Order: sequence, then C-alpha cells, then structure tokens
Amino acid sequence: MARTEITATVTGSVWEVPVSVGDTVSEGDEVVIAEAMKMEIAIEAPVAGKVVELRVAKDDEIEEGAVIAVIES
Repeated sequence: MARTEITATVTGSVWEVPVSVGDTVSEGDEVVIAEAMKMEIAIEAPVAGKVVELRVAKDDEIEEGAVIAVIES
C-alpha cells in the first residue's frame, strides 16, 4: 500500500478538520480547511484511500509545506 503525505498549501491556522483517522476519502475530498488572510482554503486529498494520520487539530498553526495528514491507498 502506498502512503501519500498531504501538505499545507498555505501558512495560517486550521479552521476545521472534517475527517478522522480511519475515514475513507475520495480524491478531492476536503481533509483540512485552513484559514489564511481571513479566507478559508480547503486542502484536499490528492488520492483516494484511508486517513492513517492526522497531524493537526482545530486552531493549530500551520506552515506552508508542512505535512498535515497521511493517506494510505
């Protein structure tokens, strides 16, 4: 099984995490919603699979390029 790391596309804060470890996601599903410059930015799953790691929680600060979740496909 392949593991795909999802990275933050912006520097900001985590506004919402609509998935949990163990959830199955499709390509394009929202995994984390970040807030930057008063805008909500959806960070989507690049592949379909199972969420095996979530490295952020609501209100965490994130840096662009940081790994925020891992999907196993």
